[in-house]
Amino acid sequence: MRILSKPIEFEWDAGNTNKNLIKHKVSNKECEDVFTSNRFLLLKDQPHSSLENRYIVIGPTVSTKILKLIITLRDRRVRVISARPASRKERQFYEKTIKNPEI
Repeated sequence: MRILSKPIEFEWDAGNTNKNLIKHKVSNKECEDVFTSNRFLLLKDQPHSSLENRYIVIGPTVSTKILKLIITLRDRRVRVISARPASRKERQFYEKTIKNPEI
């Protein structure tokens, strides 16, 4: 599912600027890298979309680290709510889906 071909900008505010770096050692640059790869998966996060639409993004950084992001879109800006390295199960799902996008 693609809802945004290319984000115009990212929204980093005081509440989420260094949160992922401190908690999961994932920098804001790495989060942005996932979108530049154009090899990311974008899935609706239905259980957490009651107040605003949230999406799960799984994809590689420039250094090929696979990340899992939780994002929302605000006026064509991507706001990263959470970012961490993908679990083994999530990486396997990513690899399987990228190789066979009809899944």
